[in-house]
Amino acid sequence: MVQSLLALAPTLLVIAFFLLGPFNWPRHRSWSRAVTCAFVAAFALRYLIWRFTETVLPYPNDGANFYWVWFVFIVEFLAFAEVVLFLILMSRYVDRSAEGDRLERQFFERDERELPTVDVFIPTYNEPLDVLERTIVGALALDHPKDKLKVYVLDDGRRDWLRTFCEGRGAIHVTRNDNAHAKAGNMNNGLRVSSGDFIAVFDADFVPYRSFLRRTLPFFMDDTIGIVQTPQHFFNVDPIQSNLGLENLWPDEQRLFFDEIAPSRDGWDSFCCGSCSIARRKAVDAIGGFPTESITEDLLTTLSMLNRGFKTRYLNERLSMGLAAENLTGYFVQRERWCQGGIQTLYLHNGPLRGPGLSLFQRVMFLPMSWLVQYLVRFIVLLIPIIYLWFGALPLYFTDVADYVSNQVPLLAAYFLLMFWLTPTRYLPVVSTAVGTFSTFRMLPTVLSSLVRPFGKPFKVTPKGSSNEENVFDAYTFTWIAGFIVVTALGLLINIVPETARVEGSFSAIAALWSGINIVVLIIASLICFEKPRRLLQAFKLDEPVDVDGLEGRLVSLSLDKAVVAVSTETRFKSTKVKLNIEGFAPLEADLKQVTQRRGDITRTGDKQRYYLHLHYDLRGFERDKMIIKLYTGRYSRDVPDIDKIAVSVNLLLRAFGRTRTA
Repeated sequence: MVQSLLALAPTLLVIAFFLLGPFNWPRHRSWSRAVTCAFVAAFALRYLIWRFTETVLPYPNDGANFYWVWFVFIVEFLAFAEVVLFLILMSRYVDRSAEGDRLERQFFERDERELPTVDVFIPTYNEPLDVLERTIVGALALDHPKDKLKVYVLDDGRRDWLRTFCEGRGAIHVTRNDNAHAKAGNMNNGLRVSSGDFIAVFDADFVPYRSFLRRTLPFFMDDTIGIVQTPQHFFNVDPIQSNLGLENLWPDEQRLFFDEIAPSRDGWDSFCCGSCSIARRKAVDAIGGFPTESITEDLLTTLSMLNRGFKTRYLNERLSMGLAAENLTGYFVQRERWCQGGIQTLYLHNGPLRGPGLSLFQRVMFLPMSWLVQYLVRFIVLLIPIIYLWFGALPLYFTDVADYVSNQVPLLAAYFLLMFWLTPTRYLPVVSTAVGTFSTFRMLPTVLSSLVRPFGKPFKVTPKGSSNEENVFDAYTFTWIAGFIVVTALGLLINIVPETARVEGSFSAIAALWSGINIVVLIIASLICFEKPRRLLQAFKLDEPVDVDGLEGRLVSLSLDKAVVAVSTETRFKSTKVKLNIEGFAPLEADLKQVTQRRGDITRTGDKQRYYLHLHYDLRGFERDKMIIKLYTGRYSRDVPDIDKIAVSVNLLLRAFGRTRTA
């Protein structure tokens, strides 16, 4: 009993520290982060020392198992290095919004004629018009003197219809004879035909908010600033959220990076991710244009600017919206490109290992440790209990369970509590682990191939605007996951029966628990393989007065082709063809195609009860551009009302309007 309590003491100390300290401290202050991260780092170091001195060195040289023990420890040491780097990174946090407010007031005190010129680059290759039109119209609507703003649509697809669209809107359509160096080469071609003092870059699917330049340009009053980066936000759910059914419970995968990790990276002057950023042309010229040596030109641009003494700034404000990867194909195209590009920098003259002008910490910060380590570690975590259960090969020199509880459990508790504190609502241990495990089977081969042939794959554009309207099954990943589940479960079964058991001893209980956790994680990961059919819905919540055929209502949801209007249950219409009057727009000819009612309203009485009219229309030309500006340039969130999900019988409600058919 005493020994058990002593084994639990370090874990209890960890819990007490977080309850008395960090959970009562401000999490966005560097002092509180530094203290907490140092505490967790101390437990990580304690664990590593125990692992090496007590579970590795004592292991006898008995052949293959000896090398297995050392291999597992080396992998764990790599994981330790990644964790320590993460702790150092997260020990700082910078919020530049207050600084942005001060600089904005100072910057825009000058006469408009003294403001700098800005070129907006929109590199595109194969995106459809319904994706591009939002970005082009939004860029043209930026809050900046129009004689000092030019929008360049850099079209590597060389499409005549896009040239026509650009000419009709006042954007400059630019092409070139070839597609050399992919996106970086396309933007370098843009540099040759433009001359603005600053260059804002937006991927083809990202719509800038009208205030983007007002919030970012003032930072360039410091001549040492080369790039100001802003976060990427999305108006659609990513495939992970959708396939797990967590759209309303868990944010998109990139929120952890842009909301928490990026502000910490900014504290070390080491962040840029390309789209939704703005750069000083003199700084871009100083590095010879956008680097073409890597398929992730944004990362290499940051490194090249640091080489030349320029700094980066990160303004953590929602100043644009775009499309997250819409299906698993796009999800992996995107991440494989990021992974390969990060690893490519290790081989380049201006990368973190050899580039001039970098501090030691900046060199370490830009090492692609996460790409190199995380998938290998996850794969080995799945493999260890299988190797033990099937072959009896221990991963370490094992003494007793108490040592394990005393050294590993407090480290796990410290790490999980740290993540809960640093990233509330953005980190769910089991789900986050399952997502990482799901990615492992595709990403680990990419890591290995990139190490062997870093420049072996060409640049691939992430498919956007395709939506996902069919059931799609990721058979490759599911086969791997199913195989690991079966082999792990069979390993447990054969060791339950005494006649077939291959292992015995105290580690067997830990191996069984480990296997059970792995199976749960793998089952969750397998659910991601089944893509749910979904339409790319881009409706925005509103609460504005509106009238339909002269009758009052409330506009509660609006998109480019549909409005949802709340009206009294006493409302009646003679026809399904109605006129929708939205402030600032000419009357819209709309079709009333559906009427629904919130479940919560059905039991209510009096004037609180509402019908919801689903009105469809077809906007063209200037009116459509006005609607794009209204919806996508900064006023509304991406939240989609749940009216459709909680609809009651359409025909029943249509009969309440005196109709006999559904429009």
